[in-house]
Amino acid sequence: MSDSIMEEIFIKRSQQKKKTSPLNYKERWFVLTQEKIAYYDFDPEKGKRKGLRGSVDLDKIKCVETVQPEPNAPQERMYAFQIIYDEGPLYIFAKSEDVRAQWIKKLKEMVRFNKDLLQKYHPCSWMDGVWLCCHQEVKQAMGCKVLDNKNGFTSKQSRRRGSRKPLPPTPTEEKPARPLPPEPPEPSGPSVGMTVIAEYSYTPMTPQDLELRKDEEYTILEMSDPNWWRAKDKYGKEGYIPSNYVVEAQSGLEKFDWYCKNMNRSQAEKLLKTENKDGGFLVRDSSKAGKYTVSLFSKVGGETAGSCRHYNICTTSQNQFYLAEKHNFSSIPELINYHQHNAAGMVSRLKYIVTNRARPPSTAGLGYGVWEIDPRYLTFIKELGTGQFGVVKYGKWQGQHDVAIKMIKEGSMSEDDFIEEAKIMMKLRHENLVQLYGVCTKQRPIYIVTEFLSNGCLLTYLREGLKQHPTVVQLLEMCKDVSEGMAYLESKQYIHRDLAARNCLVDGNGTVKVTDFGLSRGRGAGDYPNCHRARGSLHPGLVTSQSQS
Repeated sequence: MSDSIMEEIFIKRSQQKKKTSPLNYKERWFVLTQEKIAYYDFDPEKGKRKGLRGSVDLDKIKCVETVQPEPNAPQERMYAFQIIYDEGPLYIFAKSEDVRAQWIKKLKEMVRFNKDLLQKYHPCSWMDGVWLCCHQEVKQAMGCKVLDNKNGFTSKQSRRRGSRKPLPPTPTEEKPARPLPPEPPEPSGPSVGMTVIAEYSYTPMTPQDLELRKDEEYTILEMSDPNWWRAKDKYGKEGYIPSNYVVEAQSGLEKFDWYCKNMNRSQAEKLLKTENKDGGFLVRDSSKAGKYTVSLFSKVGGETAGSCRHYNICTTSQNQFYLAEKHNFSSIPELINYHQHNAAGMVSRLKYIVTNRARPPSTAGLGYGVWEIDPRYLTFIKELGTGQFGVVKYGKWQGQHDVAIKMIKEGSMSEDDFIEEAKIMMKLRHENLVQLYGVCTKQRPIYIVTEFLSNGCLLTYLREGLKQHPTVVQLLEMCKDVSEGMAYLESKQYIHRDLAARNCLVDGNGTVKVTDFGLSRGRGAGDYPNCHRARGSLHPGLVTSQSQS
């Protein structure tokens, strides 16, 4: 056996217990040698160590760092440090800061050439099934704090393990500045020749359109129109499809309703809270490229509001996927299927699929190349209100598609100017803009046809539509929706001229969309400095009284 380098009596916390209690903390005799750190039982009366209780090989250590004191920790557990290796963190409590610093320094020195040193670690401990620092509920979850350098050393990885003597600096050369890391490449997105998967079914509206069948694959042939791509199905049939109905086939997850591609944490929480189902879940792209996260909504203990938890899907060295230890799967769909029946370490099993594919998004027009709508295909169901430019009605197009229709009063606007503007507005498509479907200009009065938003204007929604006062988070989400819609208009060189709560609409999911941008003009018109307030709305979805204006 190798000679000991350091020896000390420390308090050690049990690694295997699911719940922590005073019984989990026991004094052990720690011995550090050239190969390992071992701990033993000992006889406090005779001052002798007894049987070996465990050990960690030094070449398996990934990180040595301090640990912040546990909540309400007694004095003897104030100076904790951790040794992280494959089986998890080993928590050790020193009697003083000096002793802790001495052991950490020595251990870091001995493991600084290990090949699997961590870049991030957890500054607080794992206790009762959760990381106290970041509240993640998977024990193998990546650390939440970045190490300034690998375990406190800046030694080059290329130096061979065992070469303990540092290389001498070159006195005549100035060390060059460390270059910045390269910027990540821009996401390429679909391109001509790529295979895409239909997230929604689409029934052709014109002879030029191609039918989409949900979850089937299509090949992109042409992308000259950003809103309508020419594609070919597996039977060789060609036609135009709405570009926002398909997604590039990459991971193979696109065919599953629980996978919400390109959704961030904030959007996931908004969708889960709107659905408000205990056990509601979705899978989204992680902030780390190529990784995925399960977002889960739970009402633990019967709480009415509920909360969202986020679990990173981890991979083993054998490229298997897991959320909880010892439950590994060869694919993410297998993992999701298992956790739909077993919580296995999570706050709840995955009970209900929550998806952003519940209803198809709006298309830029009611078919490729269609902006003039035949009024014979419109059915008027009920009047929603009257604005400055005419009556607004809720109706159906071809008896099945919800639309809002505004009948423009003659003389209320320059009809020729508006028709030209409508052709441009048709090409604007964003999830936070009310979508213009088309116009009816072959008769008088002119009709403007847009998507229908069931919760009406934002002003009325805030005053009367919500069952309770909106939370700060809800208000911030509304602001975010409006900001993203306006940012899109800005990117297209448009000016709104009259942004207000009365000129925003709310859909059935609570998403806010900007409307009344028909009065906008491109910057090239030169009238930006002389913007006037347009009190009315060209938009059929906007229903406000003069008092609200």
